[in-house]
Amino acid sequence: MRRREWLGGMAAALAMGRATWAGCACALEETEAQMGAPAPGPFDSIGSKVRITEMKAIGVSITPKSDRPYVFVKLETNEGLVGWGEATLEGKAGATIACVNDFREHILGADPMQVEHLWQSMYVHSFYRAGPVMGSAISGIDQALWDLRGKILGMPVYKLLGGPFDSRGVRGYYHASAGTREQLLKLRETAQEQGVSCFKTGLPGYWEWLERHAKIDRAVRQIGMIREALGPDIDIAVDFHAKPSATVASILVRELEPLNLLFVEEPCPPENARAMARVSSRSTTPIATGERLVASYGCRELIEMGVVDILQVDINHVGGITALWKVGAMANATGISMAPHSCEGPIGGIATLHVDAAMPNFLVQEVCSGVTPRTEDKIWQEWFGFPAMRMAGGRFPLPDRPGLGFELSEDALKKYPFAGTRAMARVFHEDGSVAEW
Repeated sequence: MRRREWLGGMAAALAMGRATWAGCACALEETEAQMGAPAPGPFDSIGSKVRITEMKAIGVSITPKSDRPYVFVKLETNEGLVGWGEATLEGKAGATIACVNDFREHILGADPMQVEHLWQSMYVHSFYRAGPVMGSAISGIDQALWDLRGKILGMPVYKLLGGPFDSRGVRGYYHASAGTREQLLKLRETAQEQGVSCFKTGLPGYWEWLERHAKIDRAVRQIGMIREALGPDIDIAVDFHAKPSATVASILVRELEPLNLLFVEEPCPPENARAMARVSSRSTTPIATGERLVASYGCRELIEMGVVDILQVDINHVGGITALWKVGAMANATGISMAPHSCEGPIGGIATLHVDAAMPNFLVQEVCSGVTPRTEDKIWQEWFGFPAMRMAGGRFPLPDRPGLGFELSEDALKKYPFAGTRAMARVFHEDGSVAEW
């Protein structure tokens, strides 16, 4: 197009009131249909009569100093149905609560059956692409929408998604909190009694960008002790937590190959896909990552490059059930397995199980707990009336009730009032430089 023609076209557009210019930014006129809640009309004939009348972001602090107070989302409707979701984001609870409330105009008055439409509106109409705060806010709202959707249709969410693939439930793993061989042998005995077939442990200590061989050797020997004590019938995964560089991680995964690990998680910082590719190309041990990624778009590069064997996106950050389902489909098409991350509260954990049950490429589900229930586990059981995120026979049972399968009283949460945002761990090397933990 010639310059004169382009200018003429813009002049015509301006004359018709379709665009205004301020500096170099173009903004559409704010019409009621564009800026308010979804306008009535286009979907009335095919949607439900249920409308969202209220949305609440509820902060819950089990312990006042926790870096991850729960952020729950509650959607109320004109039909009396209530949907629950979780938007917990470690270290950023206050920001996430504010972001949930920022989406009120997108949600109030909307038909909860239009989950995909509302997800797209929150993500696209925000213009700036989602990071962890926006991703977590969308996640909580999306889970609550799916909860309502299942309750409206009278079906568990996993059945709406086409599941289950396994009627026995969802295979999971606990974290191995044992430091000595004797403790590990006891853990193995307890695991066999409970039917637990998988544990995850962590890479010990903090790691410099280039590390000494002695430290590498100590870490390999410690993980080797875990493998020997737990035996060959229990799967073991090791979370590097992005502590080492790609160079050090490559050495570690090569040394750990004889242990036949289920996977190595976040061997180096996940934002550097090419560094992750270096590690992956130098080892036969499966590589996993993804808990810090937002939306299916955030996983595209890793999938296209063939960098990982397992994706671990978190339903509370990636964009809820809608986004986790999409990531699972993208991964399945390229032969990648799914092992979702879940280390926040119970609602997101329960929602994850529904997606797990319907994914053909599902591998195993994390829960940040151990074979011995924590204080949090007991509180969750009080809230829901069942042991949420506790396995039976090494699997998480699937609910039969509609939606996400639970009812929750807002009054029950008031016993644990929101104590504000708390920062995540801040750790440093001996020289004072910032360390990954």
